[in-house]
Amino acid sequence: MTEGTTTAATEGADTLTRLEQEGEIAADYLEALLDIADLDGDIDMDVEADRASVSIISDASGRDLQKLVGRDGEVLEALQELTRLAVHRETGDRSRLMLDIAGYRAQKRAELAELGAKAADEVKSSGEPVKLKPMTPFERKVVHDAIKGAGLRSESEGEEPQRFVVVLPA
Repeated sequence: MTEGTTTAATEGADTLTRLEQEGEIAADYLEALLDIADLDGDIDMDVEADRASVSIISDASGRDLQKLVGRDGEVLEALQELTRLAVHRETGDRSRLMLDIAGYRAQKRAELAELGAKAADEVKSSGEPVKLKPMTPFERKVVHDAIKGAGLRSESEGEEPQRFVVVLPA
């Protein structure tokens, strides 16, 4: 192996270790939160797309966990930010950790990928740009990925919280 290859492998291992540490800190924080709220849930940790990913899942119906999701995922977004702050407090580094509760984000990701594919089909058939409704940064990222996967371009326009995706012809 060359020195450059060794350095890249070491950096990759360091990044994975750092992300796993973020997941551990987040899991501890969320476990304490579940205890305080007297809610049952299991914590699942992973590393996906260069970011730590933590999920709270339940064997039961998950109705109790829905309280932690809130209307349109608003509580989930707030808990994600609080968890990122807890990780930042421990590590001193900004975290891009993703939190999912009761499969809400996974389901939302599938719906948004479908929305992106439909918008791409519409642009391909009409040749005209399509503007989508305002979305959160997470939602826009999923749609951008779906558009890219369909071979088209997209960009975000507007100011938060009214920022939206525009799907453009190839």
